[in-house]
Amino acid sequence: MEAGSEYDIVPFGTEALHVLRAERGFVAVGQDTDGTVTPMDLGMGWIVSKKKSDFIGKRGFSAPEVAREGCKQLVGLLTEKPNYVIPFGSHLVENATQKPPVKTVGWVCSTYWSETLGRSIALALVENGRARIGQSSTVRNINGDVER
Repeated sequence: MEAGSEYDIVPFGTEALHVLRAERGFVAVGQDTDGTVTPMDLGMGWIVSKKKSDFIGKRGFSAPEVAREGCKQLVGLLTEKPNYVIPFGSHLVENATQKPPVKTVGWVCSTYWSETLGRSIALALVENGRARIGQSSTVRNINGDVER
């Protein structure tokens, strides 16, 4: 603070930036994505030019894996208990009563308490995520606890 005082520097927290971007559904590349995620999986197909005949990454979009059924897509999550903040890295499962190993359909990649919304929020990569919007899912966290 002393070194930046002549520039009227002020402190700010990066956690606030993370919460604000998650509230808006903005992606943190490397946290909300992995090497398999495409702009279409993020709901950002608009970012890929339909006018250009060639562009960096075009060949990758023609790979069969990109269009396969079950690709993980980024979706927002709200818990049934608004005060429950899902632990980062928790898995979404189809059968919560099954004993491990359990098939997971996705995982929580960003999770926060939103002071603005007065509740917890999360982003997750989920198989066929956009087709599941409005559905309930079960979360199994790293301790084995189950929440909805």
